[in-house]
Amino acid sequence: MLFPSVVFLAYFAPIFLAVYFLLPWKNLTFFLFSLAFFYWGETKYTGILLAFVLINYIFGLLIGGSRTELRKRWALAFGVAANCSLLFYYKYFTFVLVSVLPDFFGIETGNFHHPHLPLGISYFTFHSISYLVDVYRGVAIHSTSPLKVGLYIAMFPHMVAGPIVRYHTIAKALVRRCFTVRRIGFGLRLFALGMAQKVLIANNVAVVADNVFALPATALNAPTAWLGVLAYTLQIYFDFCGYSFMAIALGIMLGFRLPRNFRYPYFSQSITEFWRRWHISLSTWFRDYLYIPLGGNRKGMPRTLCNLFLVFFLCGLWHGAAYTFVLWGVFHGLLLVVERLGWRRVLYRLPRLLRHTYAMLAVMFGWVLFRADTIGQAKDIYLALMGLTVAPEAKTFFELVSYEKLVALILGLLFATPLMEKLGKNVGVSSLRTADRFLPRSAALGLQASWATALFVLSYMYILAGSYSPFLYYRF
Repeated sequence: MLFPSVVFLAYFAPIFLAVYFLLPWKNLTFFLFSLAFFYWGETKYTGILLAFVLINYIFGLLIGGSRTELRKRWALAFGVAANCSLLFYYKYFTFVLVSVLPDFFGIETGNFHHPHLPLGISYFTFHSISYLVDVYRGVAIHSTSPLKVGLYIAMFPHMVAGPIVRYHTIAKALVRRCFTVRRIGFGLRLFALGMAQKVLIANNVAVVADNVFALPATALNAPTAWLGVLAYTLQIYFDFCGYSFMAIALGIMLGFRLPRNFRYPYFSQSITEFWRRWHISLSTWFRDYLYIPLGGNRKGMPRTLCNLFLVFFLCGLWHGAAYTFVLWGVFHGLLLVVERLGWRRVLYRLPRLLRHTYAMLAVMFGWVLFRADTIGQAKDIYLALMGLTVAPEAKTFFELVSYEKLVALILGLLFATPLMEKLGKNVGVSSLRTADRFLPRSAALGLQASWATALFVLSYMYILAGSYSPFLYYRF
């Protein structure tokens, strides 16, 4: 079940919100509806989600209740290993047997059963590991309530695509949370904005990206390749950012503060800055639970560079079990290493436009690996981008882009900049702090409600019409 769907918007959300606000058992209601949300798409694999809850509840008790440091360390080690083992089996087992063993060791594995990849398992794992590590570090107090641990791991707003939430940031809200009309109104407006980003922009430019990436090499020339990469660059941003906005909006309405996940990453002037703006909850997770424990930048430049590269190698692997994702991670890791070695200092002596151009070209070249189904397809796209191909079957621009898709591309280019933030101040979605502290005038409230309603209605009409809505998250 996805947020921008008839099932969620017309049935699940209204029923859930009515029960949630009417009944006093907030945590139990939220947890049961989260299980129902997961069960809708995964049915029998709901047991995997419950296994994560049980494992981490038990290991949280063991870590928090241990009297000696040694016992805490062993409990943490076994808890993290249990989480990673489940993730490895469901996400990477097939990749290792089908690709890694035959390609690198010459071992043929034959026929075997491919395990199903449960929805959101990467996020379950990250939430679970951060809970155990934070309890071990003393950042969070272990919970004696399996319901609270279960709700933290299974909370449906961040189940599918994040953002990744730390337990200690919502621990108080799991005990007591407040609801105000302004918070709910702000959440509704933010949800409408996120849904518009996903449905009106991401889904439309996705058609262009898919059309280009489906072309044979003989139909790929430079303009076509650049069009496809640009379309995918916009698609993946508005898809992830829109979904994050919807998740954050639901959290706000339900009494939780979920972290902001994107801060205009395409406005970056280096790859280092890009990763401070893109999927922020993921990059900070890798920083706090992998980069810093490895030594961070405290053990000399060679160790720092090694840590950076390793983190982004694993970041690529986390996104998907395929060589293309691994190479994407390696690509970004190498760029970060080069920038740390001195290229960033050179960059900031250049004009802002050149810095921005460098960052966007690097990001877009990386997205080719992220989107391509195979390394061979990525190679064809790269050759076309550099004008090194002959394309006798090349298509014209309007054979690939309808007028409707062209409008979506233009809107995507505009709203990928901070212009959206400035416009957001006029439609009442600039910041939760502003919404909490200041009550706008009635006219301003009417304008805000009008914008949100228009975006919601238009997006919902697209959904009812059965418009194309690709699901990016199944690979992650």
